[in-house]
Amino acid sequence: MTTLSRPTEPHLSHQRPSHPPLSAHALTVSSVAGLVLLLPTVVVAWVLVVSTERGTRCLMYGEQCSRIPGGALWACFWASAALGVLALVRPRTRWASARYAAVVLQWCTQLTLGALILAGA
Repeated sequence: MTTLSRPTEPHLSHQRPSHPPLSAHALTVSSVAGLVLLLPTVVVAWVLVVSTERGTRCLMYGEQCSRIPGGALWACFWASAALGVLALVRPRTRWASARYAAVVLQWCTQLTLGALILAGA
């Protein structure tokens, strides 16, 4: 009686992750980049909004202004800043997945903030 043997190579017996884990340095650089680009993102988005006819009417006459509440914009701004700082102060070797999640959420809230500002144009 013959039995089929399974390959015992490690790459066949275990599933590899779909993406390699980011190093602690890469997470730190990503978080710092997000914090550095937060204010320029907001400024550029507002300049683009004010440069439109609708944005100018809102600024000059208070007409046709955005219906997006200012609280949502501030919440996205402070959430992005807080998540960036959180990713920086977490220990580098422990809680790598929490740091990764914080950086991803930081960038998501920052991009959402820019999109909300531009959507009000």
